[in-house]
Amino acid sequence: MRLVWQILAVVAVAFIGGQGVNAMGDNPWITFALGIVLSVVAVLVYRWVVRRTEHRPVTEVAGKGAASTITRGVLIGVALFGAVIANIFFLGYYHVDGPGSLTPAVGLFGFMAVAAVTEELLFRGVLFRIIEERFGTWISLVVTAVLFGLSHLLNPDASLWGAIAIMLEAGGMFAAAYAATRSLWLPIGVHFGWNFAASAIFGTVVSGNGANQGLLDASMSGPALITGGDFGPEGSLYSVVFCVLMTIAFLWLARRRGNIVPRRPRAAATTLSR
Repeated sequence: MRLVWQILAVVAVAFIGGQGVNAMGDNPWITFALGIVLSVVAVLVYRWVVRRTEHRPVTEVAGKGAASTITRGVLIGVALFGAVIANIFFLGYYHVDGPGSLTPAVGLFGFMAVAAVTEELLFRGVLFRIIEERFGTWISLVVTAVLFGLSHLLNPDASLWGAIAIMLEAGGMFAAAYAATRSLWLPIGVHFGWNFAASAIFGTVVSGNGANQGLLDASMSGPALITGGDFGPEGSLYSVVFCVLMTIAFLWLARRRGNIVPRRPRAAATTLSR
């Protein structure tokens, strides 16, 4: 039942947070503050429910080293998305029309913060971690990547290719980042950095949710396999290639550190469940 309780707790915070942030969408400063508060609340709720259901220290969201790990993750996410946009720009498909505005970027900061935190707590903190205990790292990575990609089919301008791209790039990369560090702070940071760069810096569509006004007033046009089309740059082949390479790097680090969990033998799994 721990899986059920943990999912319910995180989903409840995500739902309430989503409703609150959406309600304040016209006020970026309130959205910023609310997003930060809800992010903290989500982590505290996750820590509480895991401690109550598993009776252990919740080391994956330990306070020590959190700030530096998140910062490192944000830098990785921003750099990755920046590399994608740079390649699209040099092909002539990303156009900067001028400077954007700081105010919308402030609101996007809060919105993307709570989105990154709640999604990582759910998909990597609960699903990946618990599935990995029984079936090992590789199966858990594949299963949660597929689920993460499918969840993006609910977005307004979603497409099957967009969902597959999310499976290949984000679903695998975030799980691998967790496996490499055994900390949720790194995938949270990478997730936030990627989304914040896409929306608040480069002003592009994020996962088929419509265009954003960021620090740059920009537009995109060109082949969908390069630009991502209505789904945004996450549907670009550049995103898939760069993120898969980063996934490989994280998995190499996880193997080097001995963090790859093998599949549990059936007899042991049966004994454990009893």
